[in-house]
Amino acid sequence: MNRIELVEKIATAHNVSKAEAARILETVTGSIVAAVKKGDPVQLIGFGTFKQVARAARTGFNPQAGAKIKIAAQKVPKFVPGAAFKAAIDPKAAKRKADKAAAKPAAKKAAPAKKAAPAKKAAKK
Repeated sequence: MNRIELVEKIATAHNVSKAEAARILETVTGSIVAAVKKGDPVQLIGFGTFKQVARAARTGFNPQAGAKIKIAAQKVPKFVPGAAFKAAIDPKAAKRKADKAAAKPAAKKAAPAKKAAPAKKAAKK
């Protein structure tokens, strides 16, 4: 789906003109970009989080020249999908994660208590 298709989807879903839908989409994306640019994360519960991360300077390799190059530190945007978004994409993985989380507390309760460490014997004289 591209921007034009998204504008059409918004327009038909909310019974507004395509121009109005485009302005709404521009407002949403512009607000997200502005907030992330300032360093503030934008969290849309169930969808995901947009945030800014800092990449450290590192050494890269130019295969064409066969030489090592220095890559400067930089700030880049990052999107972390939310649990509901992940579950919508892969329901089986979400079910496995939920089952694993439900099994963990039960396993902790069933574990036997640890025995106290035996006291060290007195050193021989």
